[in-house]
Amino acid sequence: MSDVAIDHQPEPEERRDERELGRLGYAQELLRTIGGFSNFALSFSIISILTGAVTLYGYGLTMGGPAEMAFGWPLVTLFTLTVALSLAELASALPTAGAMYHWSSMLGGKSWGWFTAWFNIAGNITVLAGVDFGCAQFVTPLLGIDATPRNLLLVYAAILLSHALINIYGIRLVARLNDFSVTVHIVGVFAVIAALVIFAPKQPASFFFSHVTSNAQGWPYWWAFIVGLLQAQWTFTGYDASASVSEETVDPRRRAPWAIVMAVVVSGVVGYLLLIALTLAIKDIPSVLNAKDAAGNDVPAVIVILGSALGDRAGALFSALVAMAMWFCGLSSVTWCSRTVYAFSRDNGMPASRLWKRVNPKHLTPGPAIWLSVFLALLAAVYSGAYPVITSISVIGLYCSYVIPIFLRWRTRNSMSAHSRGPWHLGRCGGAINLIAMLWVLFITVILGSPDNMRAGKTIAAFGLLLGLWYFARERRHFLGPAWLEPGMDGQGGEEAMIERNTPL
Repeated sequence: MSDVAIDHQPEPEERRDERELGRLGYAQELLRTIGGFSNFALSFSIISILTGAVTLYGYGLTMGGPAEMAFGWPLVTLFTLTVALSLAELASALPTAGAMYHWSSMLGGKSWGWFTAWFNIAGNITVLAGVDFGCAQFVTPLLGIDATPRNLLLVYAAILLSHALINIYGIRLVARLNDFSVTVHIVGVFAVIAALVIFAPKQPASFFFSHVTSNAQGWPYWWAFIVGLLQAQWTFTGYDASASVSEETVDPRRRAPWAIVMAVVVSGVVGYLLLIALTLAIKDIPSVLNAKDAAGNDVPAVIVILGSALGDRAGALFSALVAMAMWFCGLSSVTWCSRTVYAFSRDNGMPASRLWKRVNPKHLTPGPAIWLSVFLALLAAVYSGAYPVITSISVIGLYCSYVIPIFLRWRTRNSMSAHSRGPWHLGRCGGAINLIAMLWVLFITVILGSPDNMRAGKTIAAFGLLLGLWYFARERRHFLGPAWLEPGMDGQGGEEAMIERNTPL
């Protein structure tokens, strides 16, 4: 009897990813079709230099003048990269839709995870509100509609509705649109830069480094410059979205970390080139900051710059390109926000979790979580009143959720073995990078909570206090944490929590 050779076919990536997710106690419910480029495209689209850098350009110019762009942007890019590197390492170790919530639970226990999830959800919702409201500010005048508060709110609601419907009924379309969004952002940015460089009258290079401030509060320049860092820091939010779609990404242990880091690097370089072109095309700072439409409503600074530098028609064309990029950013933000809500609800961490964790059986998308995200974003814009306030809240909320797992990882780093990390890690430099990231987050939290009579800071503080009261009154006994968390493990992080299934593949 002859021996029969058995041909062992390599396990398909999708099957391996599904098996690994099953080890964490979760079934593969979401459609896993996102590749490496699409994963990068999601975070790059949410960072959206044509959203953050543009919608708050006037704010940065008011606070720190041209030097805010020259020095503030690279400063924020550099320190944000330490945060991104720290998150990327964690994304490789535990690739689930829960992202920061699961990482904090893994390293510190269910209490840390619960608070992380809520800060992240608050940040997600306010980012979505800031992005789509900024889009409404650009779209409304382009449609020839007076930018009254009522009209802005109606256009904003319509934009949110379009994003919700596409996310529910066309997740494959969302992936394709995210890929196309990268093209829009890259081509759009370089088209704007080329047009300004070739056709617009330009200031001398020294103008880009000039230190002026137009803040109405009478702050000294150094303080106004620091507060103006909000422009760049709000732009660099949302890159954790690559981790939030890990359960829909093929080979997420490698692809999600690279996507997080590259989204920050590419955005930093391309965004700086855009700021140089825009700033040198300014004819006169007061006219840019004080522009009004026919009805007396404020006009975004970038629309004024493009119109005065390229003419009304060309300016309107490029403004429409910017608005398109913002729309793509909002579409990605809904995807990102809803996955975070879905993941937390799957572990019964939210009120009415049974509803928010439902998945549409036909389209394989978390429909109720999508509608909840959109509705809360609408309410957030109504509450905030001032655009810088909602963006400050979003930055502080998100970075609080970022820094908690980074702190827990830093605290336990020396006690962990190689089995506790994924194939993408920081090695010996990890501790220093984590520490720099934590100090930066502490700095921006204090700074961005200060303006507008500390409205953003007070809002986040009140939110944290209410969370604390709610958790210790009820959720401490009822919330069990992620499915894979050891029973009774609360506040017990470290090596015990990093179980064998996190061994690099």
